[in-house]
Amino acid sequence: MSAGGLFPAASSSVLPVGMDPSGAARGCSNTTKNDQESELDDDLTPSKLGTKEYWDDAYQRELETFKDIGDVGEIWFGEESMGRVIKCLEKENVPTDAAILDIGTGNGVLLVELARCGFTNLTGIDYSAAAVELARNVLEKEDVSNVKVEVVDFLSPAVDLTGFDLCIDKGTFDAISLNPEDAAGAKAHYLKALQGALREGGLFIITSCNWTKDQLLHMFSQGFEFLRELPTPSFQFGGRTGNSVTALVLKRVR
Repeated sequence: MSAGGLFPAASSSVLPVGMDPSGAARGCSNTTKNDQESELDDDLTPSKLGTKEYWDDAYQRELETFKDIGDVGEIWFGEESMGRVIKCLEKENVPTDAAILDIGTGNGVLLVELARCGFTNLTGIDYSAAAVELARNVLEKEDVSNVKVEVVDFLSPAVDLTGFDLCIDKGTFDAISLNPEDAAGAKAHYLKALQGALREGGLFIITSCNWTKDQLLHMFSQGFEFLRELPTPSFQFGGRTGNSVTALVLKRVR
């Protein structure tokens, strides 16, 4: 699982949305979405991108690359995605001491940027041990301390994940939606885990390249209220306008 952000102090490769260095899609299956889509319950085609083995291998390669040349790896969804999140936190007046959980932290660059913006209560989790080791190395290189990064499977956490004021997901829900064994079950576990992690009134920011706004609102309708959609790059094709990325802000209501 992965996340990324603005990372001007490091030499990072900016890849097309959802692509890894080999050119394979990373967690993104449907990259052309528009408002005309109406099948809210459609599932994605199962993929190896929904397996822990894939992400372990991917982050082991990125960890070795970091150790060799200091490259932190992919900036997930591009730098503009990080800017959207930061602007949203400013607009929502999220206090700098808010308890923030980065779900699927990947290389940890989101945590670095949040710390640089003054946030002081940051936690990152990932079920890939290689991702967590990479994130810790990146945080150390950027001289960012007092950030907790742990190996945790969000769908079945062995530690207590509760009381967060804000949860951020940039691609993790996309990845679990591709689980070849039980995508529907994985999504249900994700929703339950998210409800447990967020305090009532807490915010959830999700960025997806697989699901439309309507589909996300349908899947997160239980216990969440829609606040706003964040602007993402749009395209025109066949006389219609659409977005390849959806970014929403939801509030935990019960």
